[in-house]
Amino acid sequence: MEFGTEVRFTLRMGGLARSFEGLHSDLFTEWLDAGDRSSMPVDPRLWTEGPLSSSYPACMAVKAAQDQDQGLTLLRALQEGIFCFRRKLDGVEALIEEARNAGLDATRFRIDVSSNATVEALGNDLEETRAAEAALPSARFGGDAWVRGPAPYEDWRAAAIAAGASPVGEPAPDVEAALRRFGRMAEPEIEAVCDLAGPRARAELWRLASEWRAKPTRVLTGWLWEPA
Repeated sequence: MEFGTEVRFTLRMGGLARSFEGLHSDLFTEWLDAGDRSSMPVDPRLWTEGPLSSSYPACMAVKAAQDQDQGLTLLRALQEGIFCFRRKLDGVEALIEEARNAGLDATRFRIDVSSNATVEALGNDLEETRAAEAALPSARFGGDAWVRGPAPYEDWRAAAIAAGASPVGEPAPDVEAALRRFGRMAEPEIEAVCDLAGPRARAELWRLASEWRAKPTRVLTGWLWEPA
């Protein structure tokens, strides 16, 4: 919102784990801790009900989606599916269904997700991210302006400006306009995009819900919101 088209993201997948075997209890706790720090909704019961075998299939799916210029769209769908809705998205058929629901060409995606080109693209990403020795997630703005690991928005803003981007001065949207523009959002995202303090954002969301203009979806530790 603040930088408009001054900032565009190109995804590089870091491959969190080739195998999650033996890590389920640690990840259960890590997800709860991350949700507590960020106030983002999360449901770690995935790790007790149907744990993922690896993060690599989801990484492959995002690389395949980039061939349709839909990498960010599918990444968001996978994040919600895994972190919020406890979907076991580590198999080809499950990933194809997720891509279809996200609006991708499912027939093309089925071909791309298992192609040698996608395997090579992921391999290149893994080499690049490991050479950078940056915690996941990290971002590089321009050539040398890095934000390494989880960081507040102020750090991202400073890195973008250091790389030559300039704020465009676009006013913050109201809550309903933000939901129409971005689709499903969590309350901390509404607070940031609309420049609203937490209580004001929640009050406006529930007002819209009472008027059937916004739809809340309960996640274990919070809510996701979308246009009604």
